[in-house]
Amino acid sequence: MENSKTTIRWGILGCGNVTEIKSGPAYQKTDGFEIVAVMRRDAEKAADYAKRHGISKYYTNADDLINDPEIDAVYIATPPDTHKYYGLKVAIAGKSCCIEKPLSPNYQDSLAIYEAFKEKNIPLFVAYYRRTLPRFLQVKKWIDNKTIGEIRHIRWHLSKPTTDQDLSGNYNWRTDAKIATAGYFDDLASHGLDLFTFLLGNIKEASGISINQQGLYSAKDAVAASWVHESGITGSGSWNFGCFTREDTVEIYGSKGKIAFSIFENDPLLLTNEQGETKLHIEHPENIQLYHVQQMKDSLLHNGTHPSDGKTATHTNWVMDKIIGNII
Repeated sequence: MENSKTTIRWGILGCGNVTEIKSGPAYQKTDGFEIVAVMRRDAEKAADYAKRHGISKYYTNADDLINDPEIDAVYIATPPDTHKYYGLKVAIAGKSCCIEKPLSPNYQDSLAIYEAFKEKNIPLFVAYYRRTLPRFLQVKKWIDNKTIGEIRHIRWHLSKPTTDQDLSGNYNWRTDAKIATAGYFDDLASHGLDLFTFLLGNIKEASGISINQQGLYSAKDAVAASWVHESGITGSGSWNFGCFTREDTVEIYGSKGKIAFSIFENDPLLLTNEQGETKLHIEHPENIQLYHVQQMKDSLLHNGTHPSDGKTATHTNWVMDKIIGNII
């Protein structure tokens, strides 16, 4: 039975860069969704955002937005250290919610958020939008169709040069250990590790080494890991944020071939098997969260399913905490 509502009215907590192109317009382009209010502590910036995006109301206090009777659902787009604080408030208010990734800075906080929504049977989504992108759905199709036979191993290497901001010593929440224990790993590796569980199933064991090689900020900047999926597929990864050049390469090895692609670059997918080599280029949508948001609409209004929810995102946090040693 479909939801009797025809429109879900959203409020956005935190209208920073991620909401400008990646996510905010996706809500406005989705039939059945409407953004009616945004919140930012800086009143001038909140007013400017609302005006530029044609949104009728803005707040400087999160509680006012969360408890607004004209808002049905809340999108939390603040830094990860506030996700639990705001998420629990939204759960208490009894409203559907989407939270930016990662769900929180650690597994325990993510579990608390997930259980709060589960206890009240309120929908909770998490913005791991790669689970809905056609590029990665093609990879999943190749895997499920056994185009490279039985999957044996997955490997990912991600590196990038030190940024001017890193060298400047100016504050960056992404490299503050209080917000992101492993810095850019928390922000970037979460996307890939979450995608890997979508493609290959949950991970049952994971371990790693994480250190601060450069000493430029409080968070760690180099991570190496190994893991095994419940299916027996093994995995390995390395992430370093002080290298000469940027590299982003995933390779999935099968008994009859290999798939190679990148998580963040829009390079062609590369399939190699007994039939030869296939290159396939699949463009992302202009607003990269579009399909993620559209599937939330189908879930909320038409009893559809969504691949990224509180349960899957909490598992991703567990994997990351195992890798960086927060869970023994």
